[in-house]
Amino acid sequence: MTTLPRPVLALSADDARRIALRAQGFIGAPDRRAGVRGVLRHLGAVQLDTISVLARSHELVPYARLGAVGRRTVEAAYWNARPDGATAARPHAFEYWSHAACILPVEEWPHFAFRRRAYRDRPHWNHKLPDGAYDQVVKQLRTEGPLTATELGGAKKTSDWWDWSGTKVAVERALMYGEVVCVERRGWKRVYDLAERAIPAALLHDELDDTECLRRLVRLAGESLGVGTRADIADYHRLKGEQVDAVIADSGLVPVEVAGWSKPAWADPAALAAPPRGRHRTTLLSPFDSLVWERARTERIFGFTHRLEAYVPKPKRVHGYFAMPVLAGGRLVGRVDPAREGRTLVARQVTLDGPKAVPAVAQALVEAASWVSCTDVRVERVDAPELREPLAGELARALA
Repeated sequence: MTTLPRPVLALSADDARRIALRAQGFIGAPDRRAGVRGVLRHLGAVQLDTISVLARSHELVPYARLGAVGRRTVEAAYWNARPDGATAARPHAFEYWSHAACILPVEEWPHFAFRRRAYRDRPHWNHKLPDGAYDQVVKQLRTEGPLTATELGGAKKTSDWWDWSGTKVAVERALMYGEVVCVERRGWKRVYDLAERAIPAALLHDELDDTECLRRLVRLAGESLGVGTRADIADYHRLKGEQVDAVIADSGLVPVEVAGWSKPAWADPAALAAPPRGRHRTTLLSPFDSLVWERARTERIFGFTHRLEAYVPKPKRVHGYFAMPVLAGGRLVGRVDPAREGRTLVARQVTLDGPKAVPAVAQALVEAASWVSCTDVRVERVDAPELREPLAGELARALA
């Protein structure tokens, strides 16, 4: 932006950190009784990912905020249909491209019209669409109801990950265009249905212009972040910087200054109305949790360098395959790279931010083990060898 308005408020770095924790549903959450669906509405997007260590990321996100909610309960909360007046049952959520592949509240369907239009206007694709495949997929879904790509005729031509069949190309194209919607994951396979059946009639439209869509998503990102830079806000739903610039002045967010931040920031006015209060759970976080999914923001707010190393060659990994940050007392105090062996949760590698982090990391490990029905915890490596014995002692006490 060439001209920036004057900040309405100066925030300390601690103010910004606490505001971010509240905005992400960790402290002072408005209604914990709303459960998993409340978490989804509060965050605006929950990222999906194929990796499953303790659990999949979209299960870990509500666990971090709500505690040991059952994994079946999580899935049901996202996908189970609800009665919608006199009409057929409707889903609470749909899957679409936001920060990445994300579960989104169904109420936000109209605000992704700008992205559906962009996909329809896209001049090139990575996969060639065979003649007639698109119409065939739509016809089959109309006739037979919700189906996976396999049930539609096969997802892949070979075992290669991206070697999609013509059917898979067609149904994914239809999903991006908005004619088809993913309403469930079944055995990690997308279940596709016609949008006209799955999305409530009042929401099933692309009437909002790009400006209105962007204004809404920028406002939602600001509310979900509490306070953020232009880049933070753009990253939340993967918007372009110039798209944020075009609407942020009319989004309802207000300019603020944050001590130690080199870039201007914007905040949700509601986040500034009262100081964040309350405590949160000590917990492991998914690397794809929206509190930490943007690396530069995580380092700026928590002084914590976070990187997913699952796709890094094993000899070059520093903290492990699926290192999960540990949140305790409003800080990120360590990392755990977990695995499961039968009824044992294995901490392949543990990184601790000093001796004070030991009780918190032990607590997070024991609670996570209980959630996934493990009865024991085994630590293989602690980066600071002198903390291995204190950690083992804390774990023994917690498991006793």
